[in-house]
Amino acid sequence: MTLSTAESFHEPSHGAFGLKPIFVGPNGLRAGWRLLIFVVLVGVLLSSFLLIRNGGPQGLREAQKRAGQTAPTPLLLGGSEAIAFMILCVVTLIMGKIEHRKFSEYGLPLRQGLRKDFWVGSLLGFSAITGTLLIMFLLRGFRITSLALHGTALVSALVAWGVAFLLAGLFEEFLLRGYLQYTLGSGIGFWPAAFVLSGVFAVGHAFNPNETGVGAVATGLFGLLLCLFLRRTGNLWCAVGFHMAYDWGQTFYGVPDSGMLPYHNTFSSAFNGPIWLTGGMVGPEASVLTPIALLVVALVFSHYYRDNRYQMPKPR
Repeated sequence: MTLSTAESFHEPSHGAFGLKPIFVGPNGLRAGWRLLIFVVLVGVLLSSFLLIRNGGPQGLREAQKRAGQTAPTPLLLGGSEAIAFMILCVVTLIMGKIEHRKFSEYGLPLRQGLRKDFWVGSLLGFSAITGTLLIMFLLRGFRITSLALHGTALVSALVAWGVAFLLAGLFEEFLLRGYLQYTLGSGIGFWPAAFVLSGVFAVGHAFNPNETGVGAVATGLFGLLLCLFLRRTGNLWCAVGFHMAYDWGQTFYGVPDSGMLPYHNTFSSAFNGPIWLTGGMVGPEASVLTPIALLVVALVFSHYYRDNRYQMPKPR
């Protein structure tokens, strides 16, 4: 039995060669378009917040000029990061509704917050910065000169910076390794997405004042290490803990943090030596010792966390 001419030589449907395949795949809206929607929503809301907070474009330009000249306080940093994180959560919830997914699927299950993975990351983060500065001290490139705070001021500063850097860690990790990592990974795979987003992270830091080539590379390696934490633990809490503790440790020891001058730090300290060793005005991030420290952390972590627990999304 043969098919009729009409059945054998039917004209292709409009959808097969039309615009629909560009936007929609077999599993819904394609990953690239979902990423674009996410980035636009986050960009619009964050830009609107910055414009409103600074009183318009002129106020925003003046604030950007002041940013490189003054050290932010825990309240200023923490407040800004908290609002930015809330905006990010709102946009992620919107995308979750569009995709019919739970908020926790994007790497930040709230029920697991501040539990074992977070504290493991915190221990690794503080150990990494402490080890880096210790080797720098042995090479005569770093020394602690005095205790900068005393009494209740010391305690309040430690707590305030802890909260501020926790919020900073939540925002930056969820921004780059939450929805973006999840969705881009669904299109090109976990590690290709990790390299792309870590590269974006490095390029973003390259525009910081006085940033060096070593610092930019180290920032990219930070991103890959944090992606390793995500891959092996299945969530972002270890990465958040590492991010928080590393930044907190830099303020604790009184050294610059990505060019940010220390403020209300526990110790006063000084660098002595070439920039390749100390990182100079950028801080330990730009020291050649930092990539070595990150490699050691990756090896130690991989020894104890050997299974991949991150739930990869279905390709779209």
